[in-house]
Amino acid sequence: MEKRRLGNTDLYVAPIAFGGNVFGWTIDEATSFEILDGFTEAGFNLIDTANSYSRWKPGNKGGESETIIGNWMQERKNRDQHIIATKVGSDMGDGNKGLSKKHITEAVEASLKRLKTDYIDLYLSHFDDQDTPQEETLQTYDELIKAGKLRWIGASNFSPERLLSALDYSTNNNLARYEVFQPEYNLYNRESFEQNYEQICTEHHLGVISYFSLASGFLSGKYRSEADFGKSQRGGGMKNYLNERGFQILKALDQVAEQYKVQQATVALAWLIAQPAITAPIASVTNLEQLAALTQAATLQLDHEALTLLNEASYWR
Repeated sequence: MEKRRLGNTDLYVAPIAFGGNVFGWTIDEATSFEILDGFTEAGFNLIDTANSYSRWKPGNKGGESETIIGNWMQERKNRDQHIIATKVGSDMGDGNKGLSKKHITEAVEASLKRLKTDYIDLYLSHFDDQDTPQEETLQTYDELIKAGKLRWIGASNFSPERLLSALDYSTNNNLARYEVFQPEYNLYNRESFEQNYEQICTEHHLGVISYFSLASGFLSGKYRSEADFGKSQRGGGMKNYLNERGFQILKALDQVAEQYKVQQATVALAWLIAQPAITAPIASVTNLEQLAALTQAATLQLDHEALTLLNEASYWR
């Protein structure tokens, strides 16, 4: 399978990352192991998670996803075969969040313990923390990289201005730099990334790993009316997509999926992979049958006509 260089790092990743937010939330450890086995056996190597996954599930406290991934790597003895991305900064409860030196240092140790490893390949600031000076955050990351606990760092959910100021500070002070950006980006939600971030990422050679790649499942094509909302735990969030633009995108997805004899989700992911600024979209599945959509997307080469149809159907200007 094709491997792409992730920005300026020495990490080479397959063109789809697995979204580990489902581990410990919608699937248990045994099913997670089964899916991770299938994902990696197909040739993929990037697994994305966060210390806060999946704290939102009743009874969880955060760290469940990292724990499952760590148990899997320990059992399979395959840590060196995979690239693990995790995050810090999201609320872990009791006000325990942010990007202060104290919180990052403690969070890194906790993530390393749960992942059962002594290093993290890619560590991302999950959310910006405007109460902590960026120099404190970046100096902390620099120290952790020099200590061998982190290899590379990235950012997610930053404003364009804050992302640029962080990049400038690192460059001007010879500190570790955010080499990866993680934005929301998909066929339905294009405007924010394309208008505000794409040029920054391109000019600064940032690797881009997009989240909500299937618009929480809408681009799979299984939600066509409010009657479909009960098909998954995310169904209730589909109402915002059921509009003229959403149906227009689904129509284009249906047409291209029929042309290539694949699922709509495969087409939506293949469109993302074809975007020059995108290194690897993040996608999740909850059973092995769904995994086929990811595998096919990684090798599907959409022709010019198909890309044009999808671009025009989803155009935001």
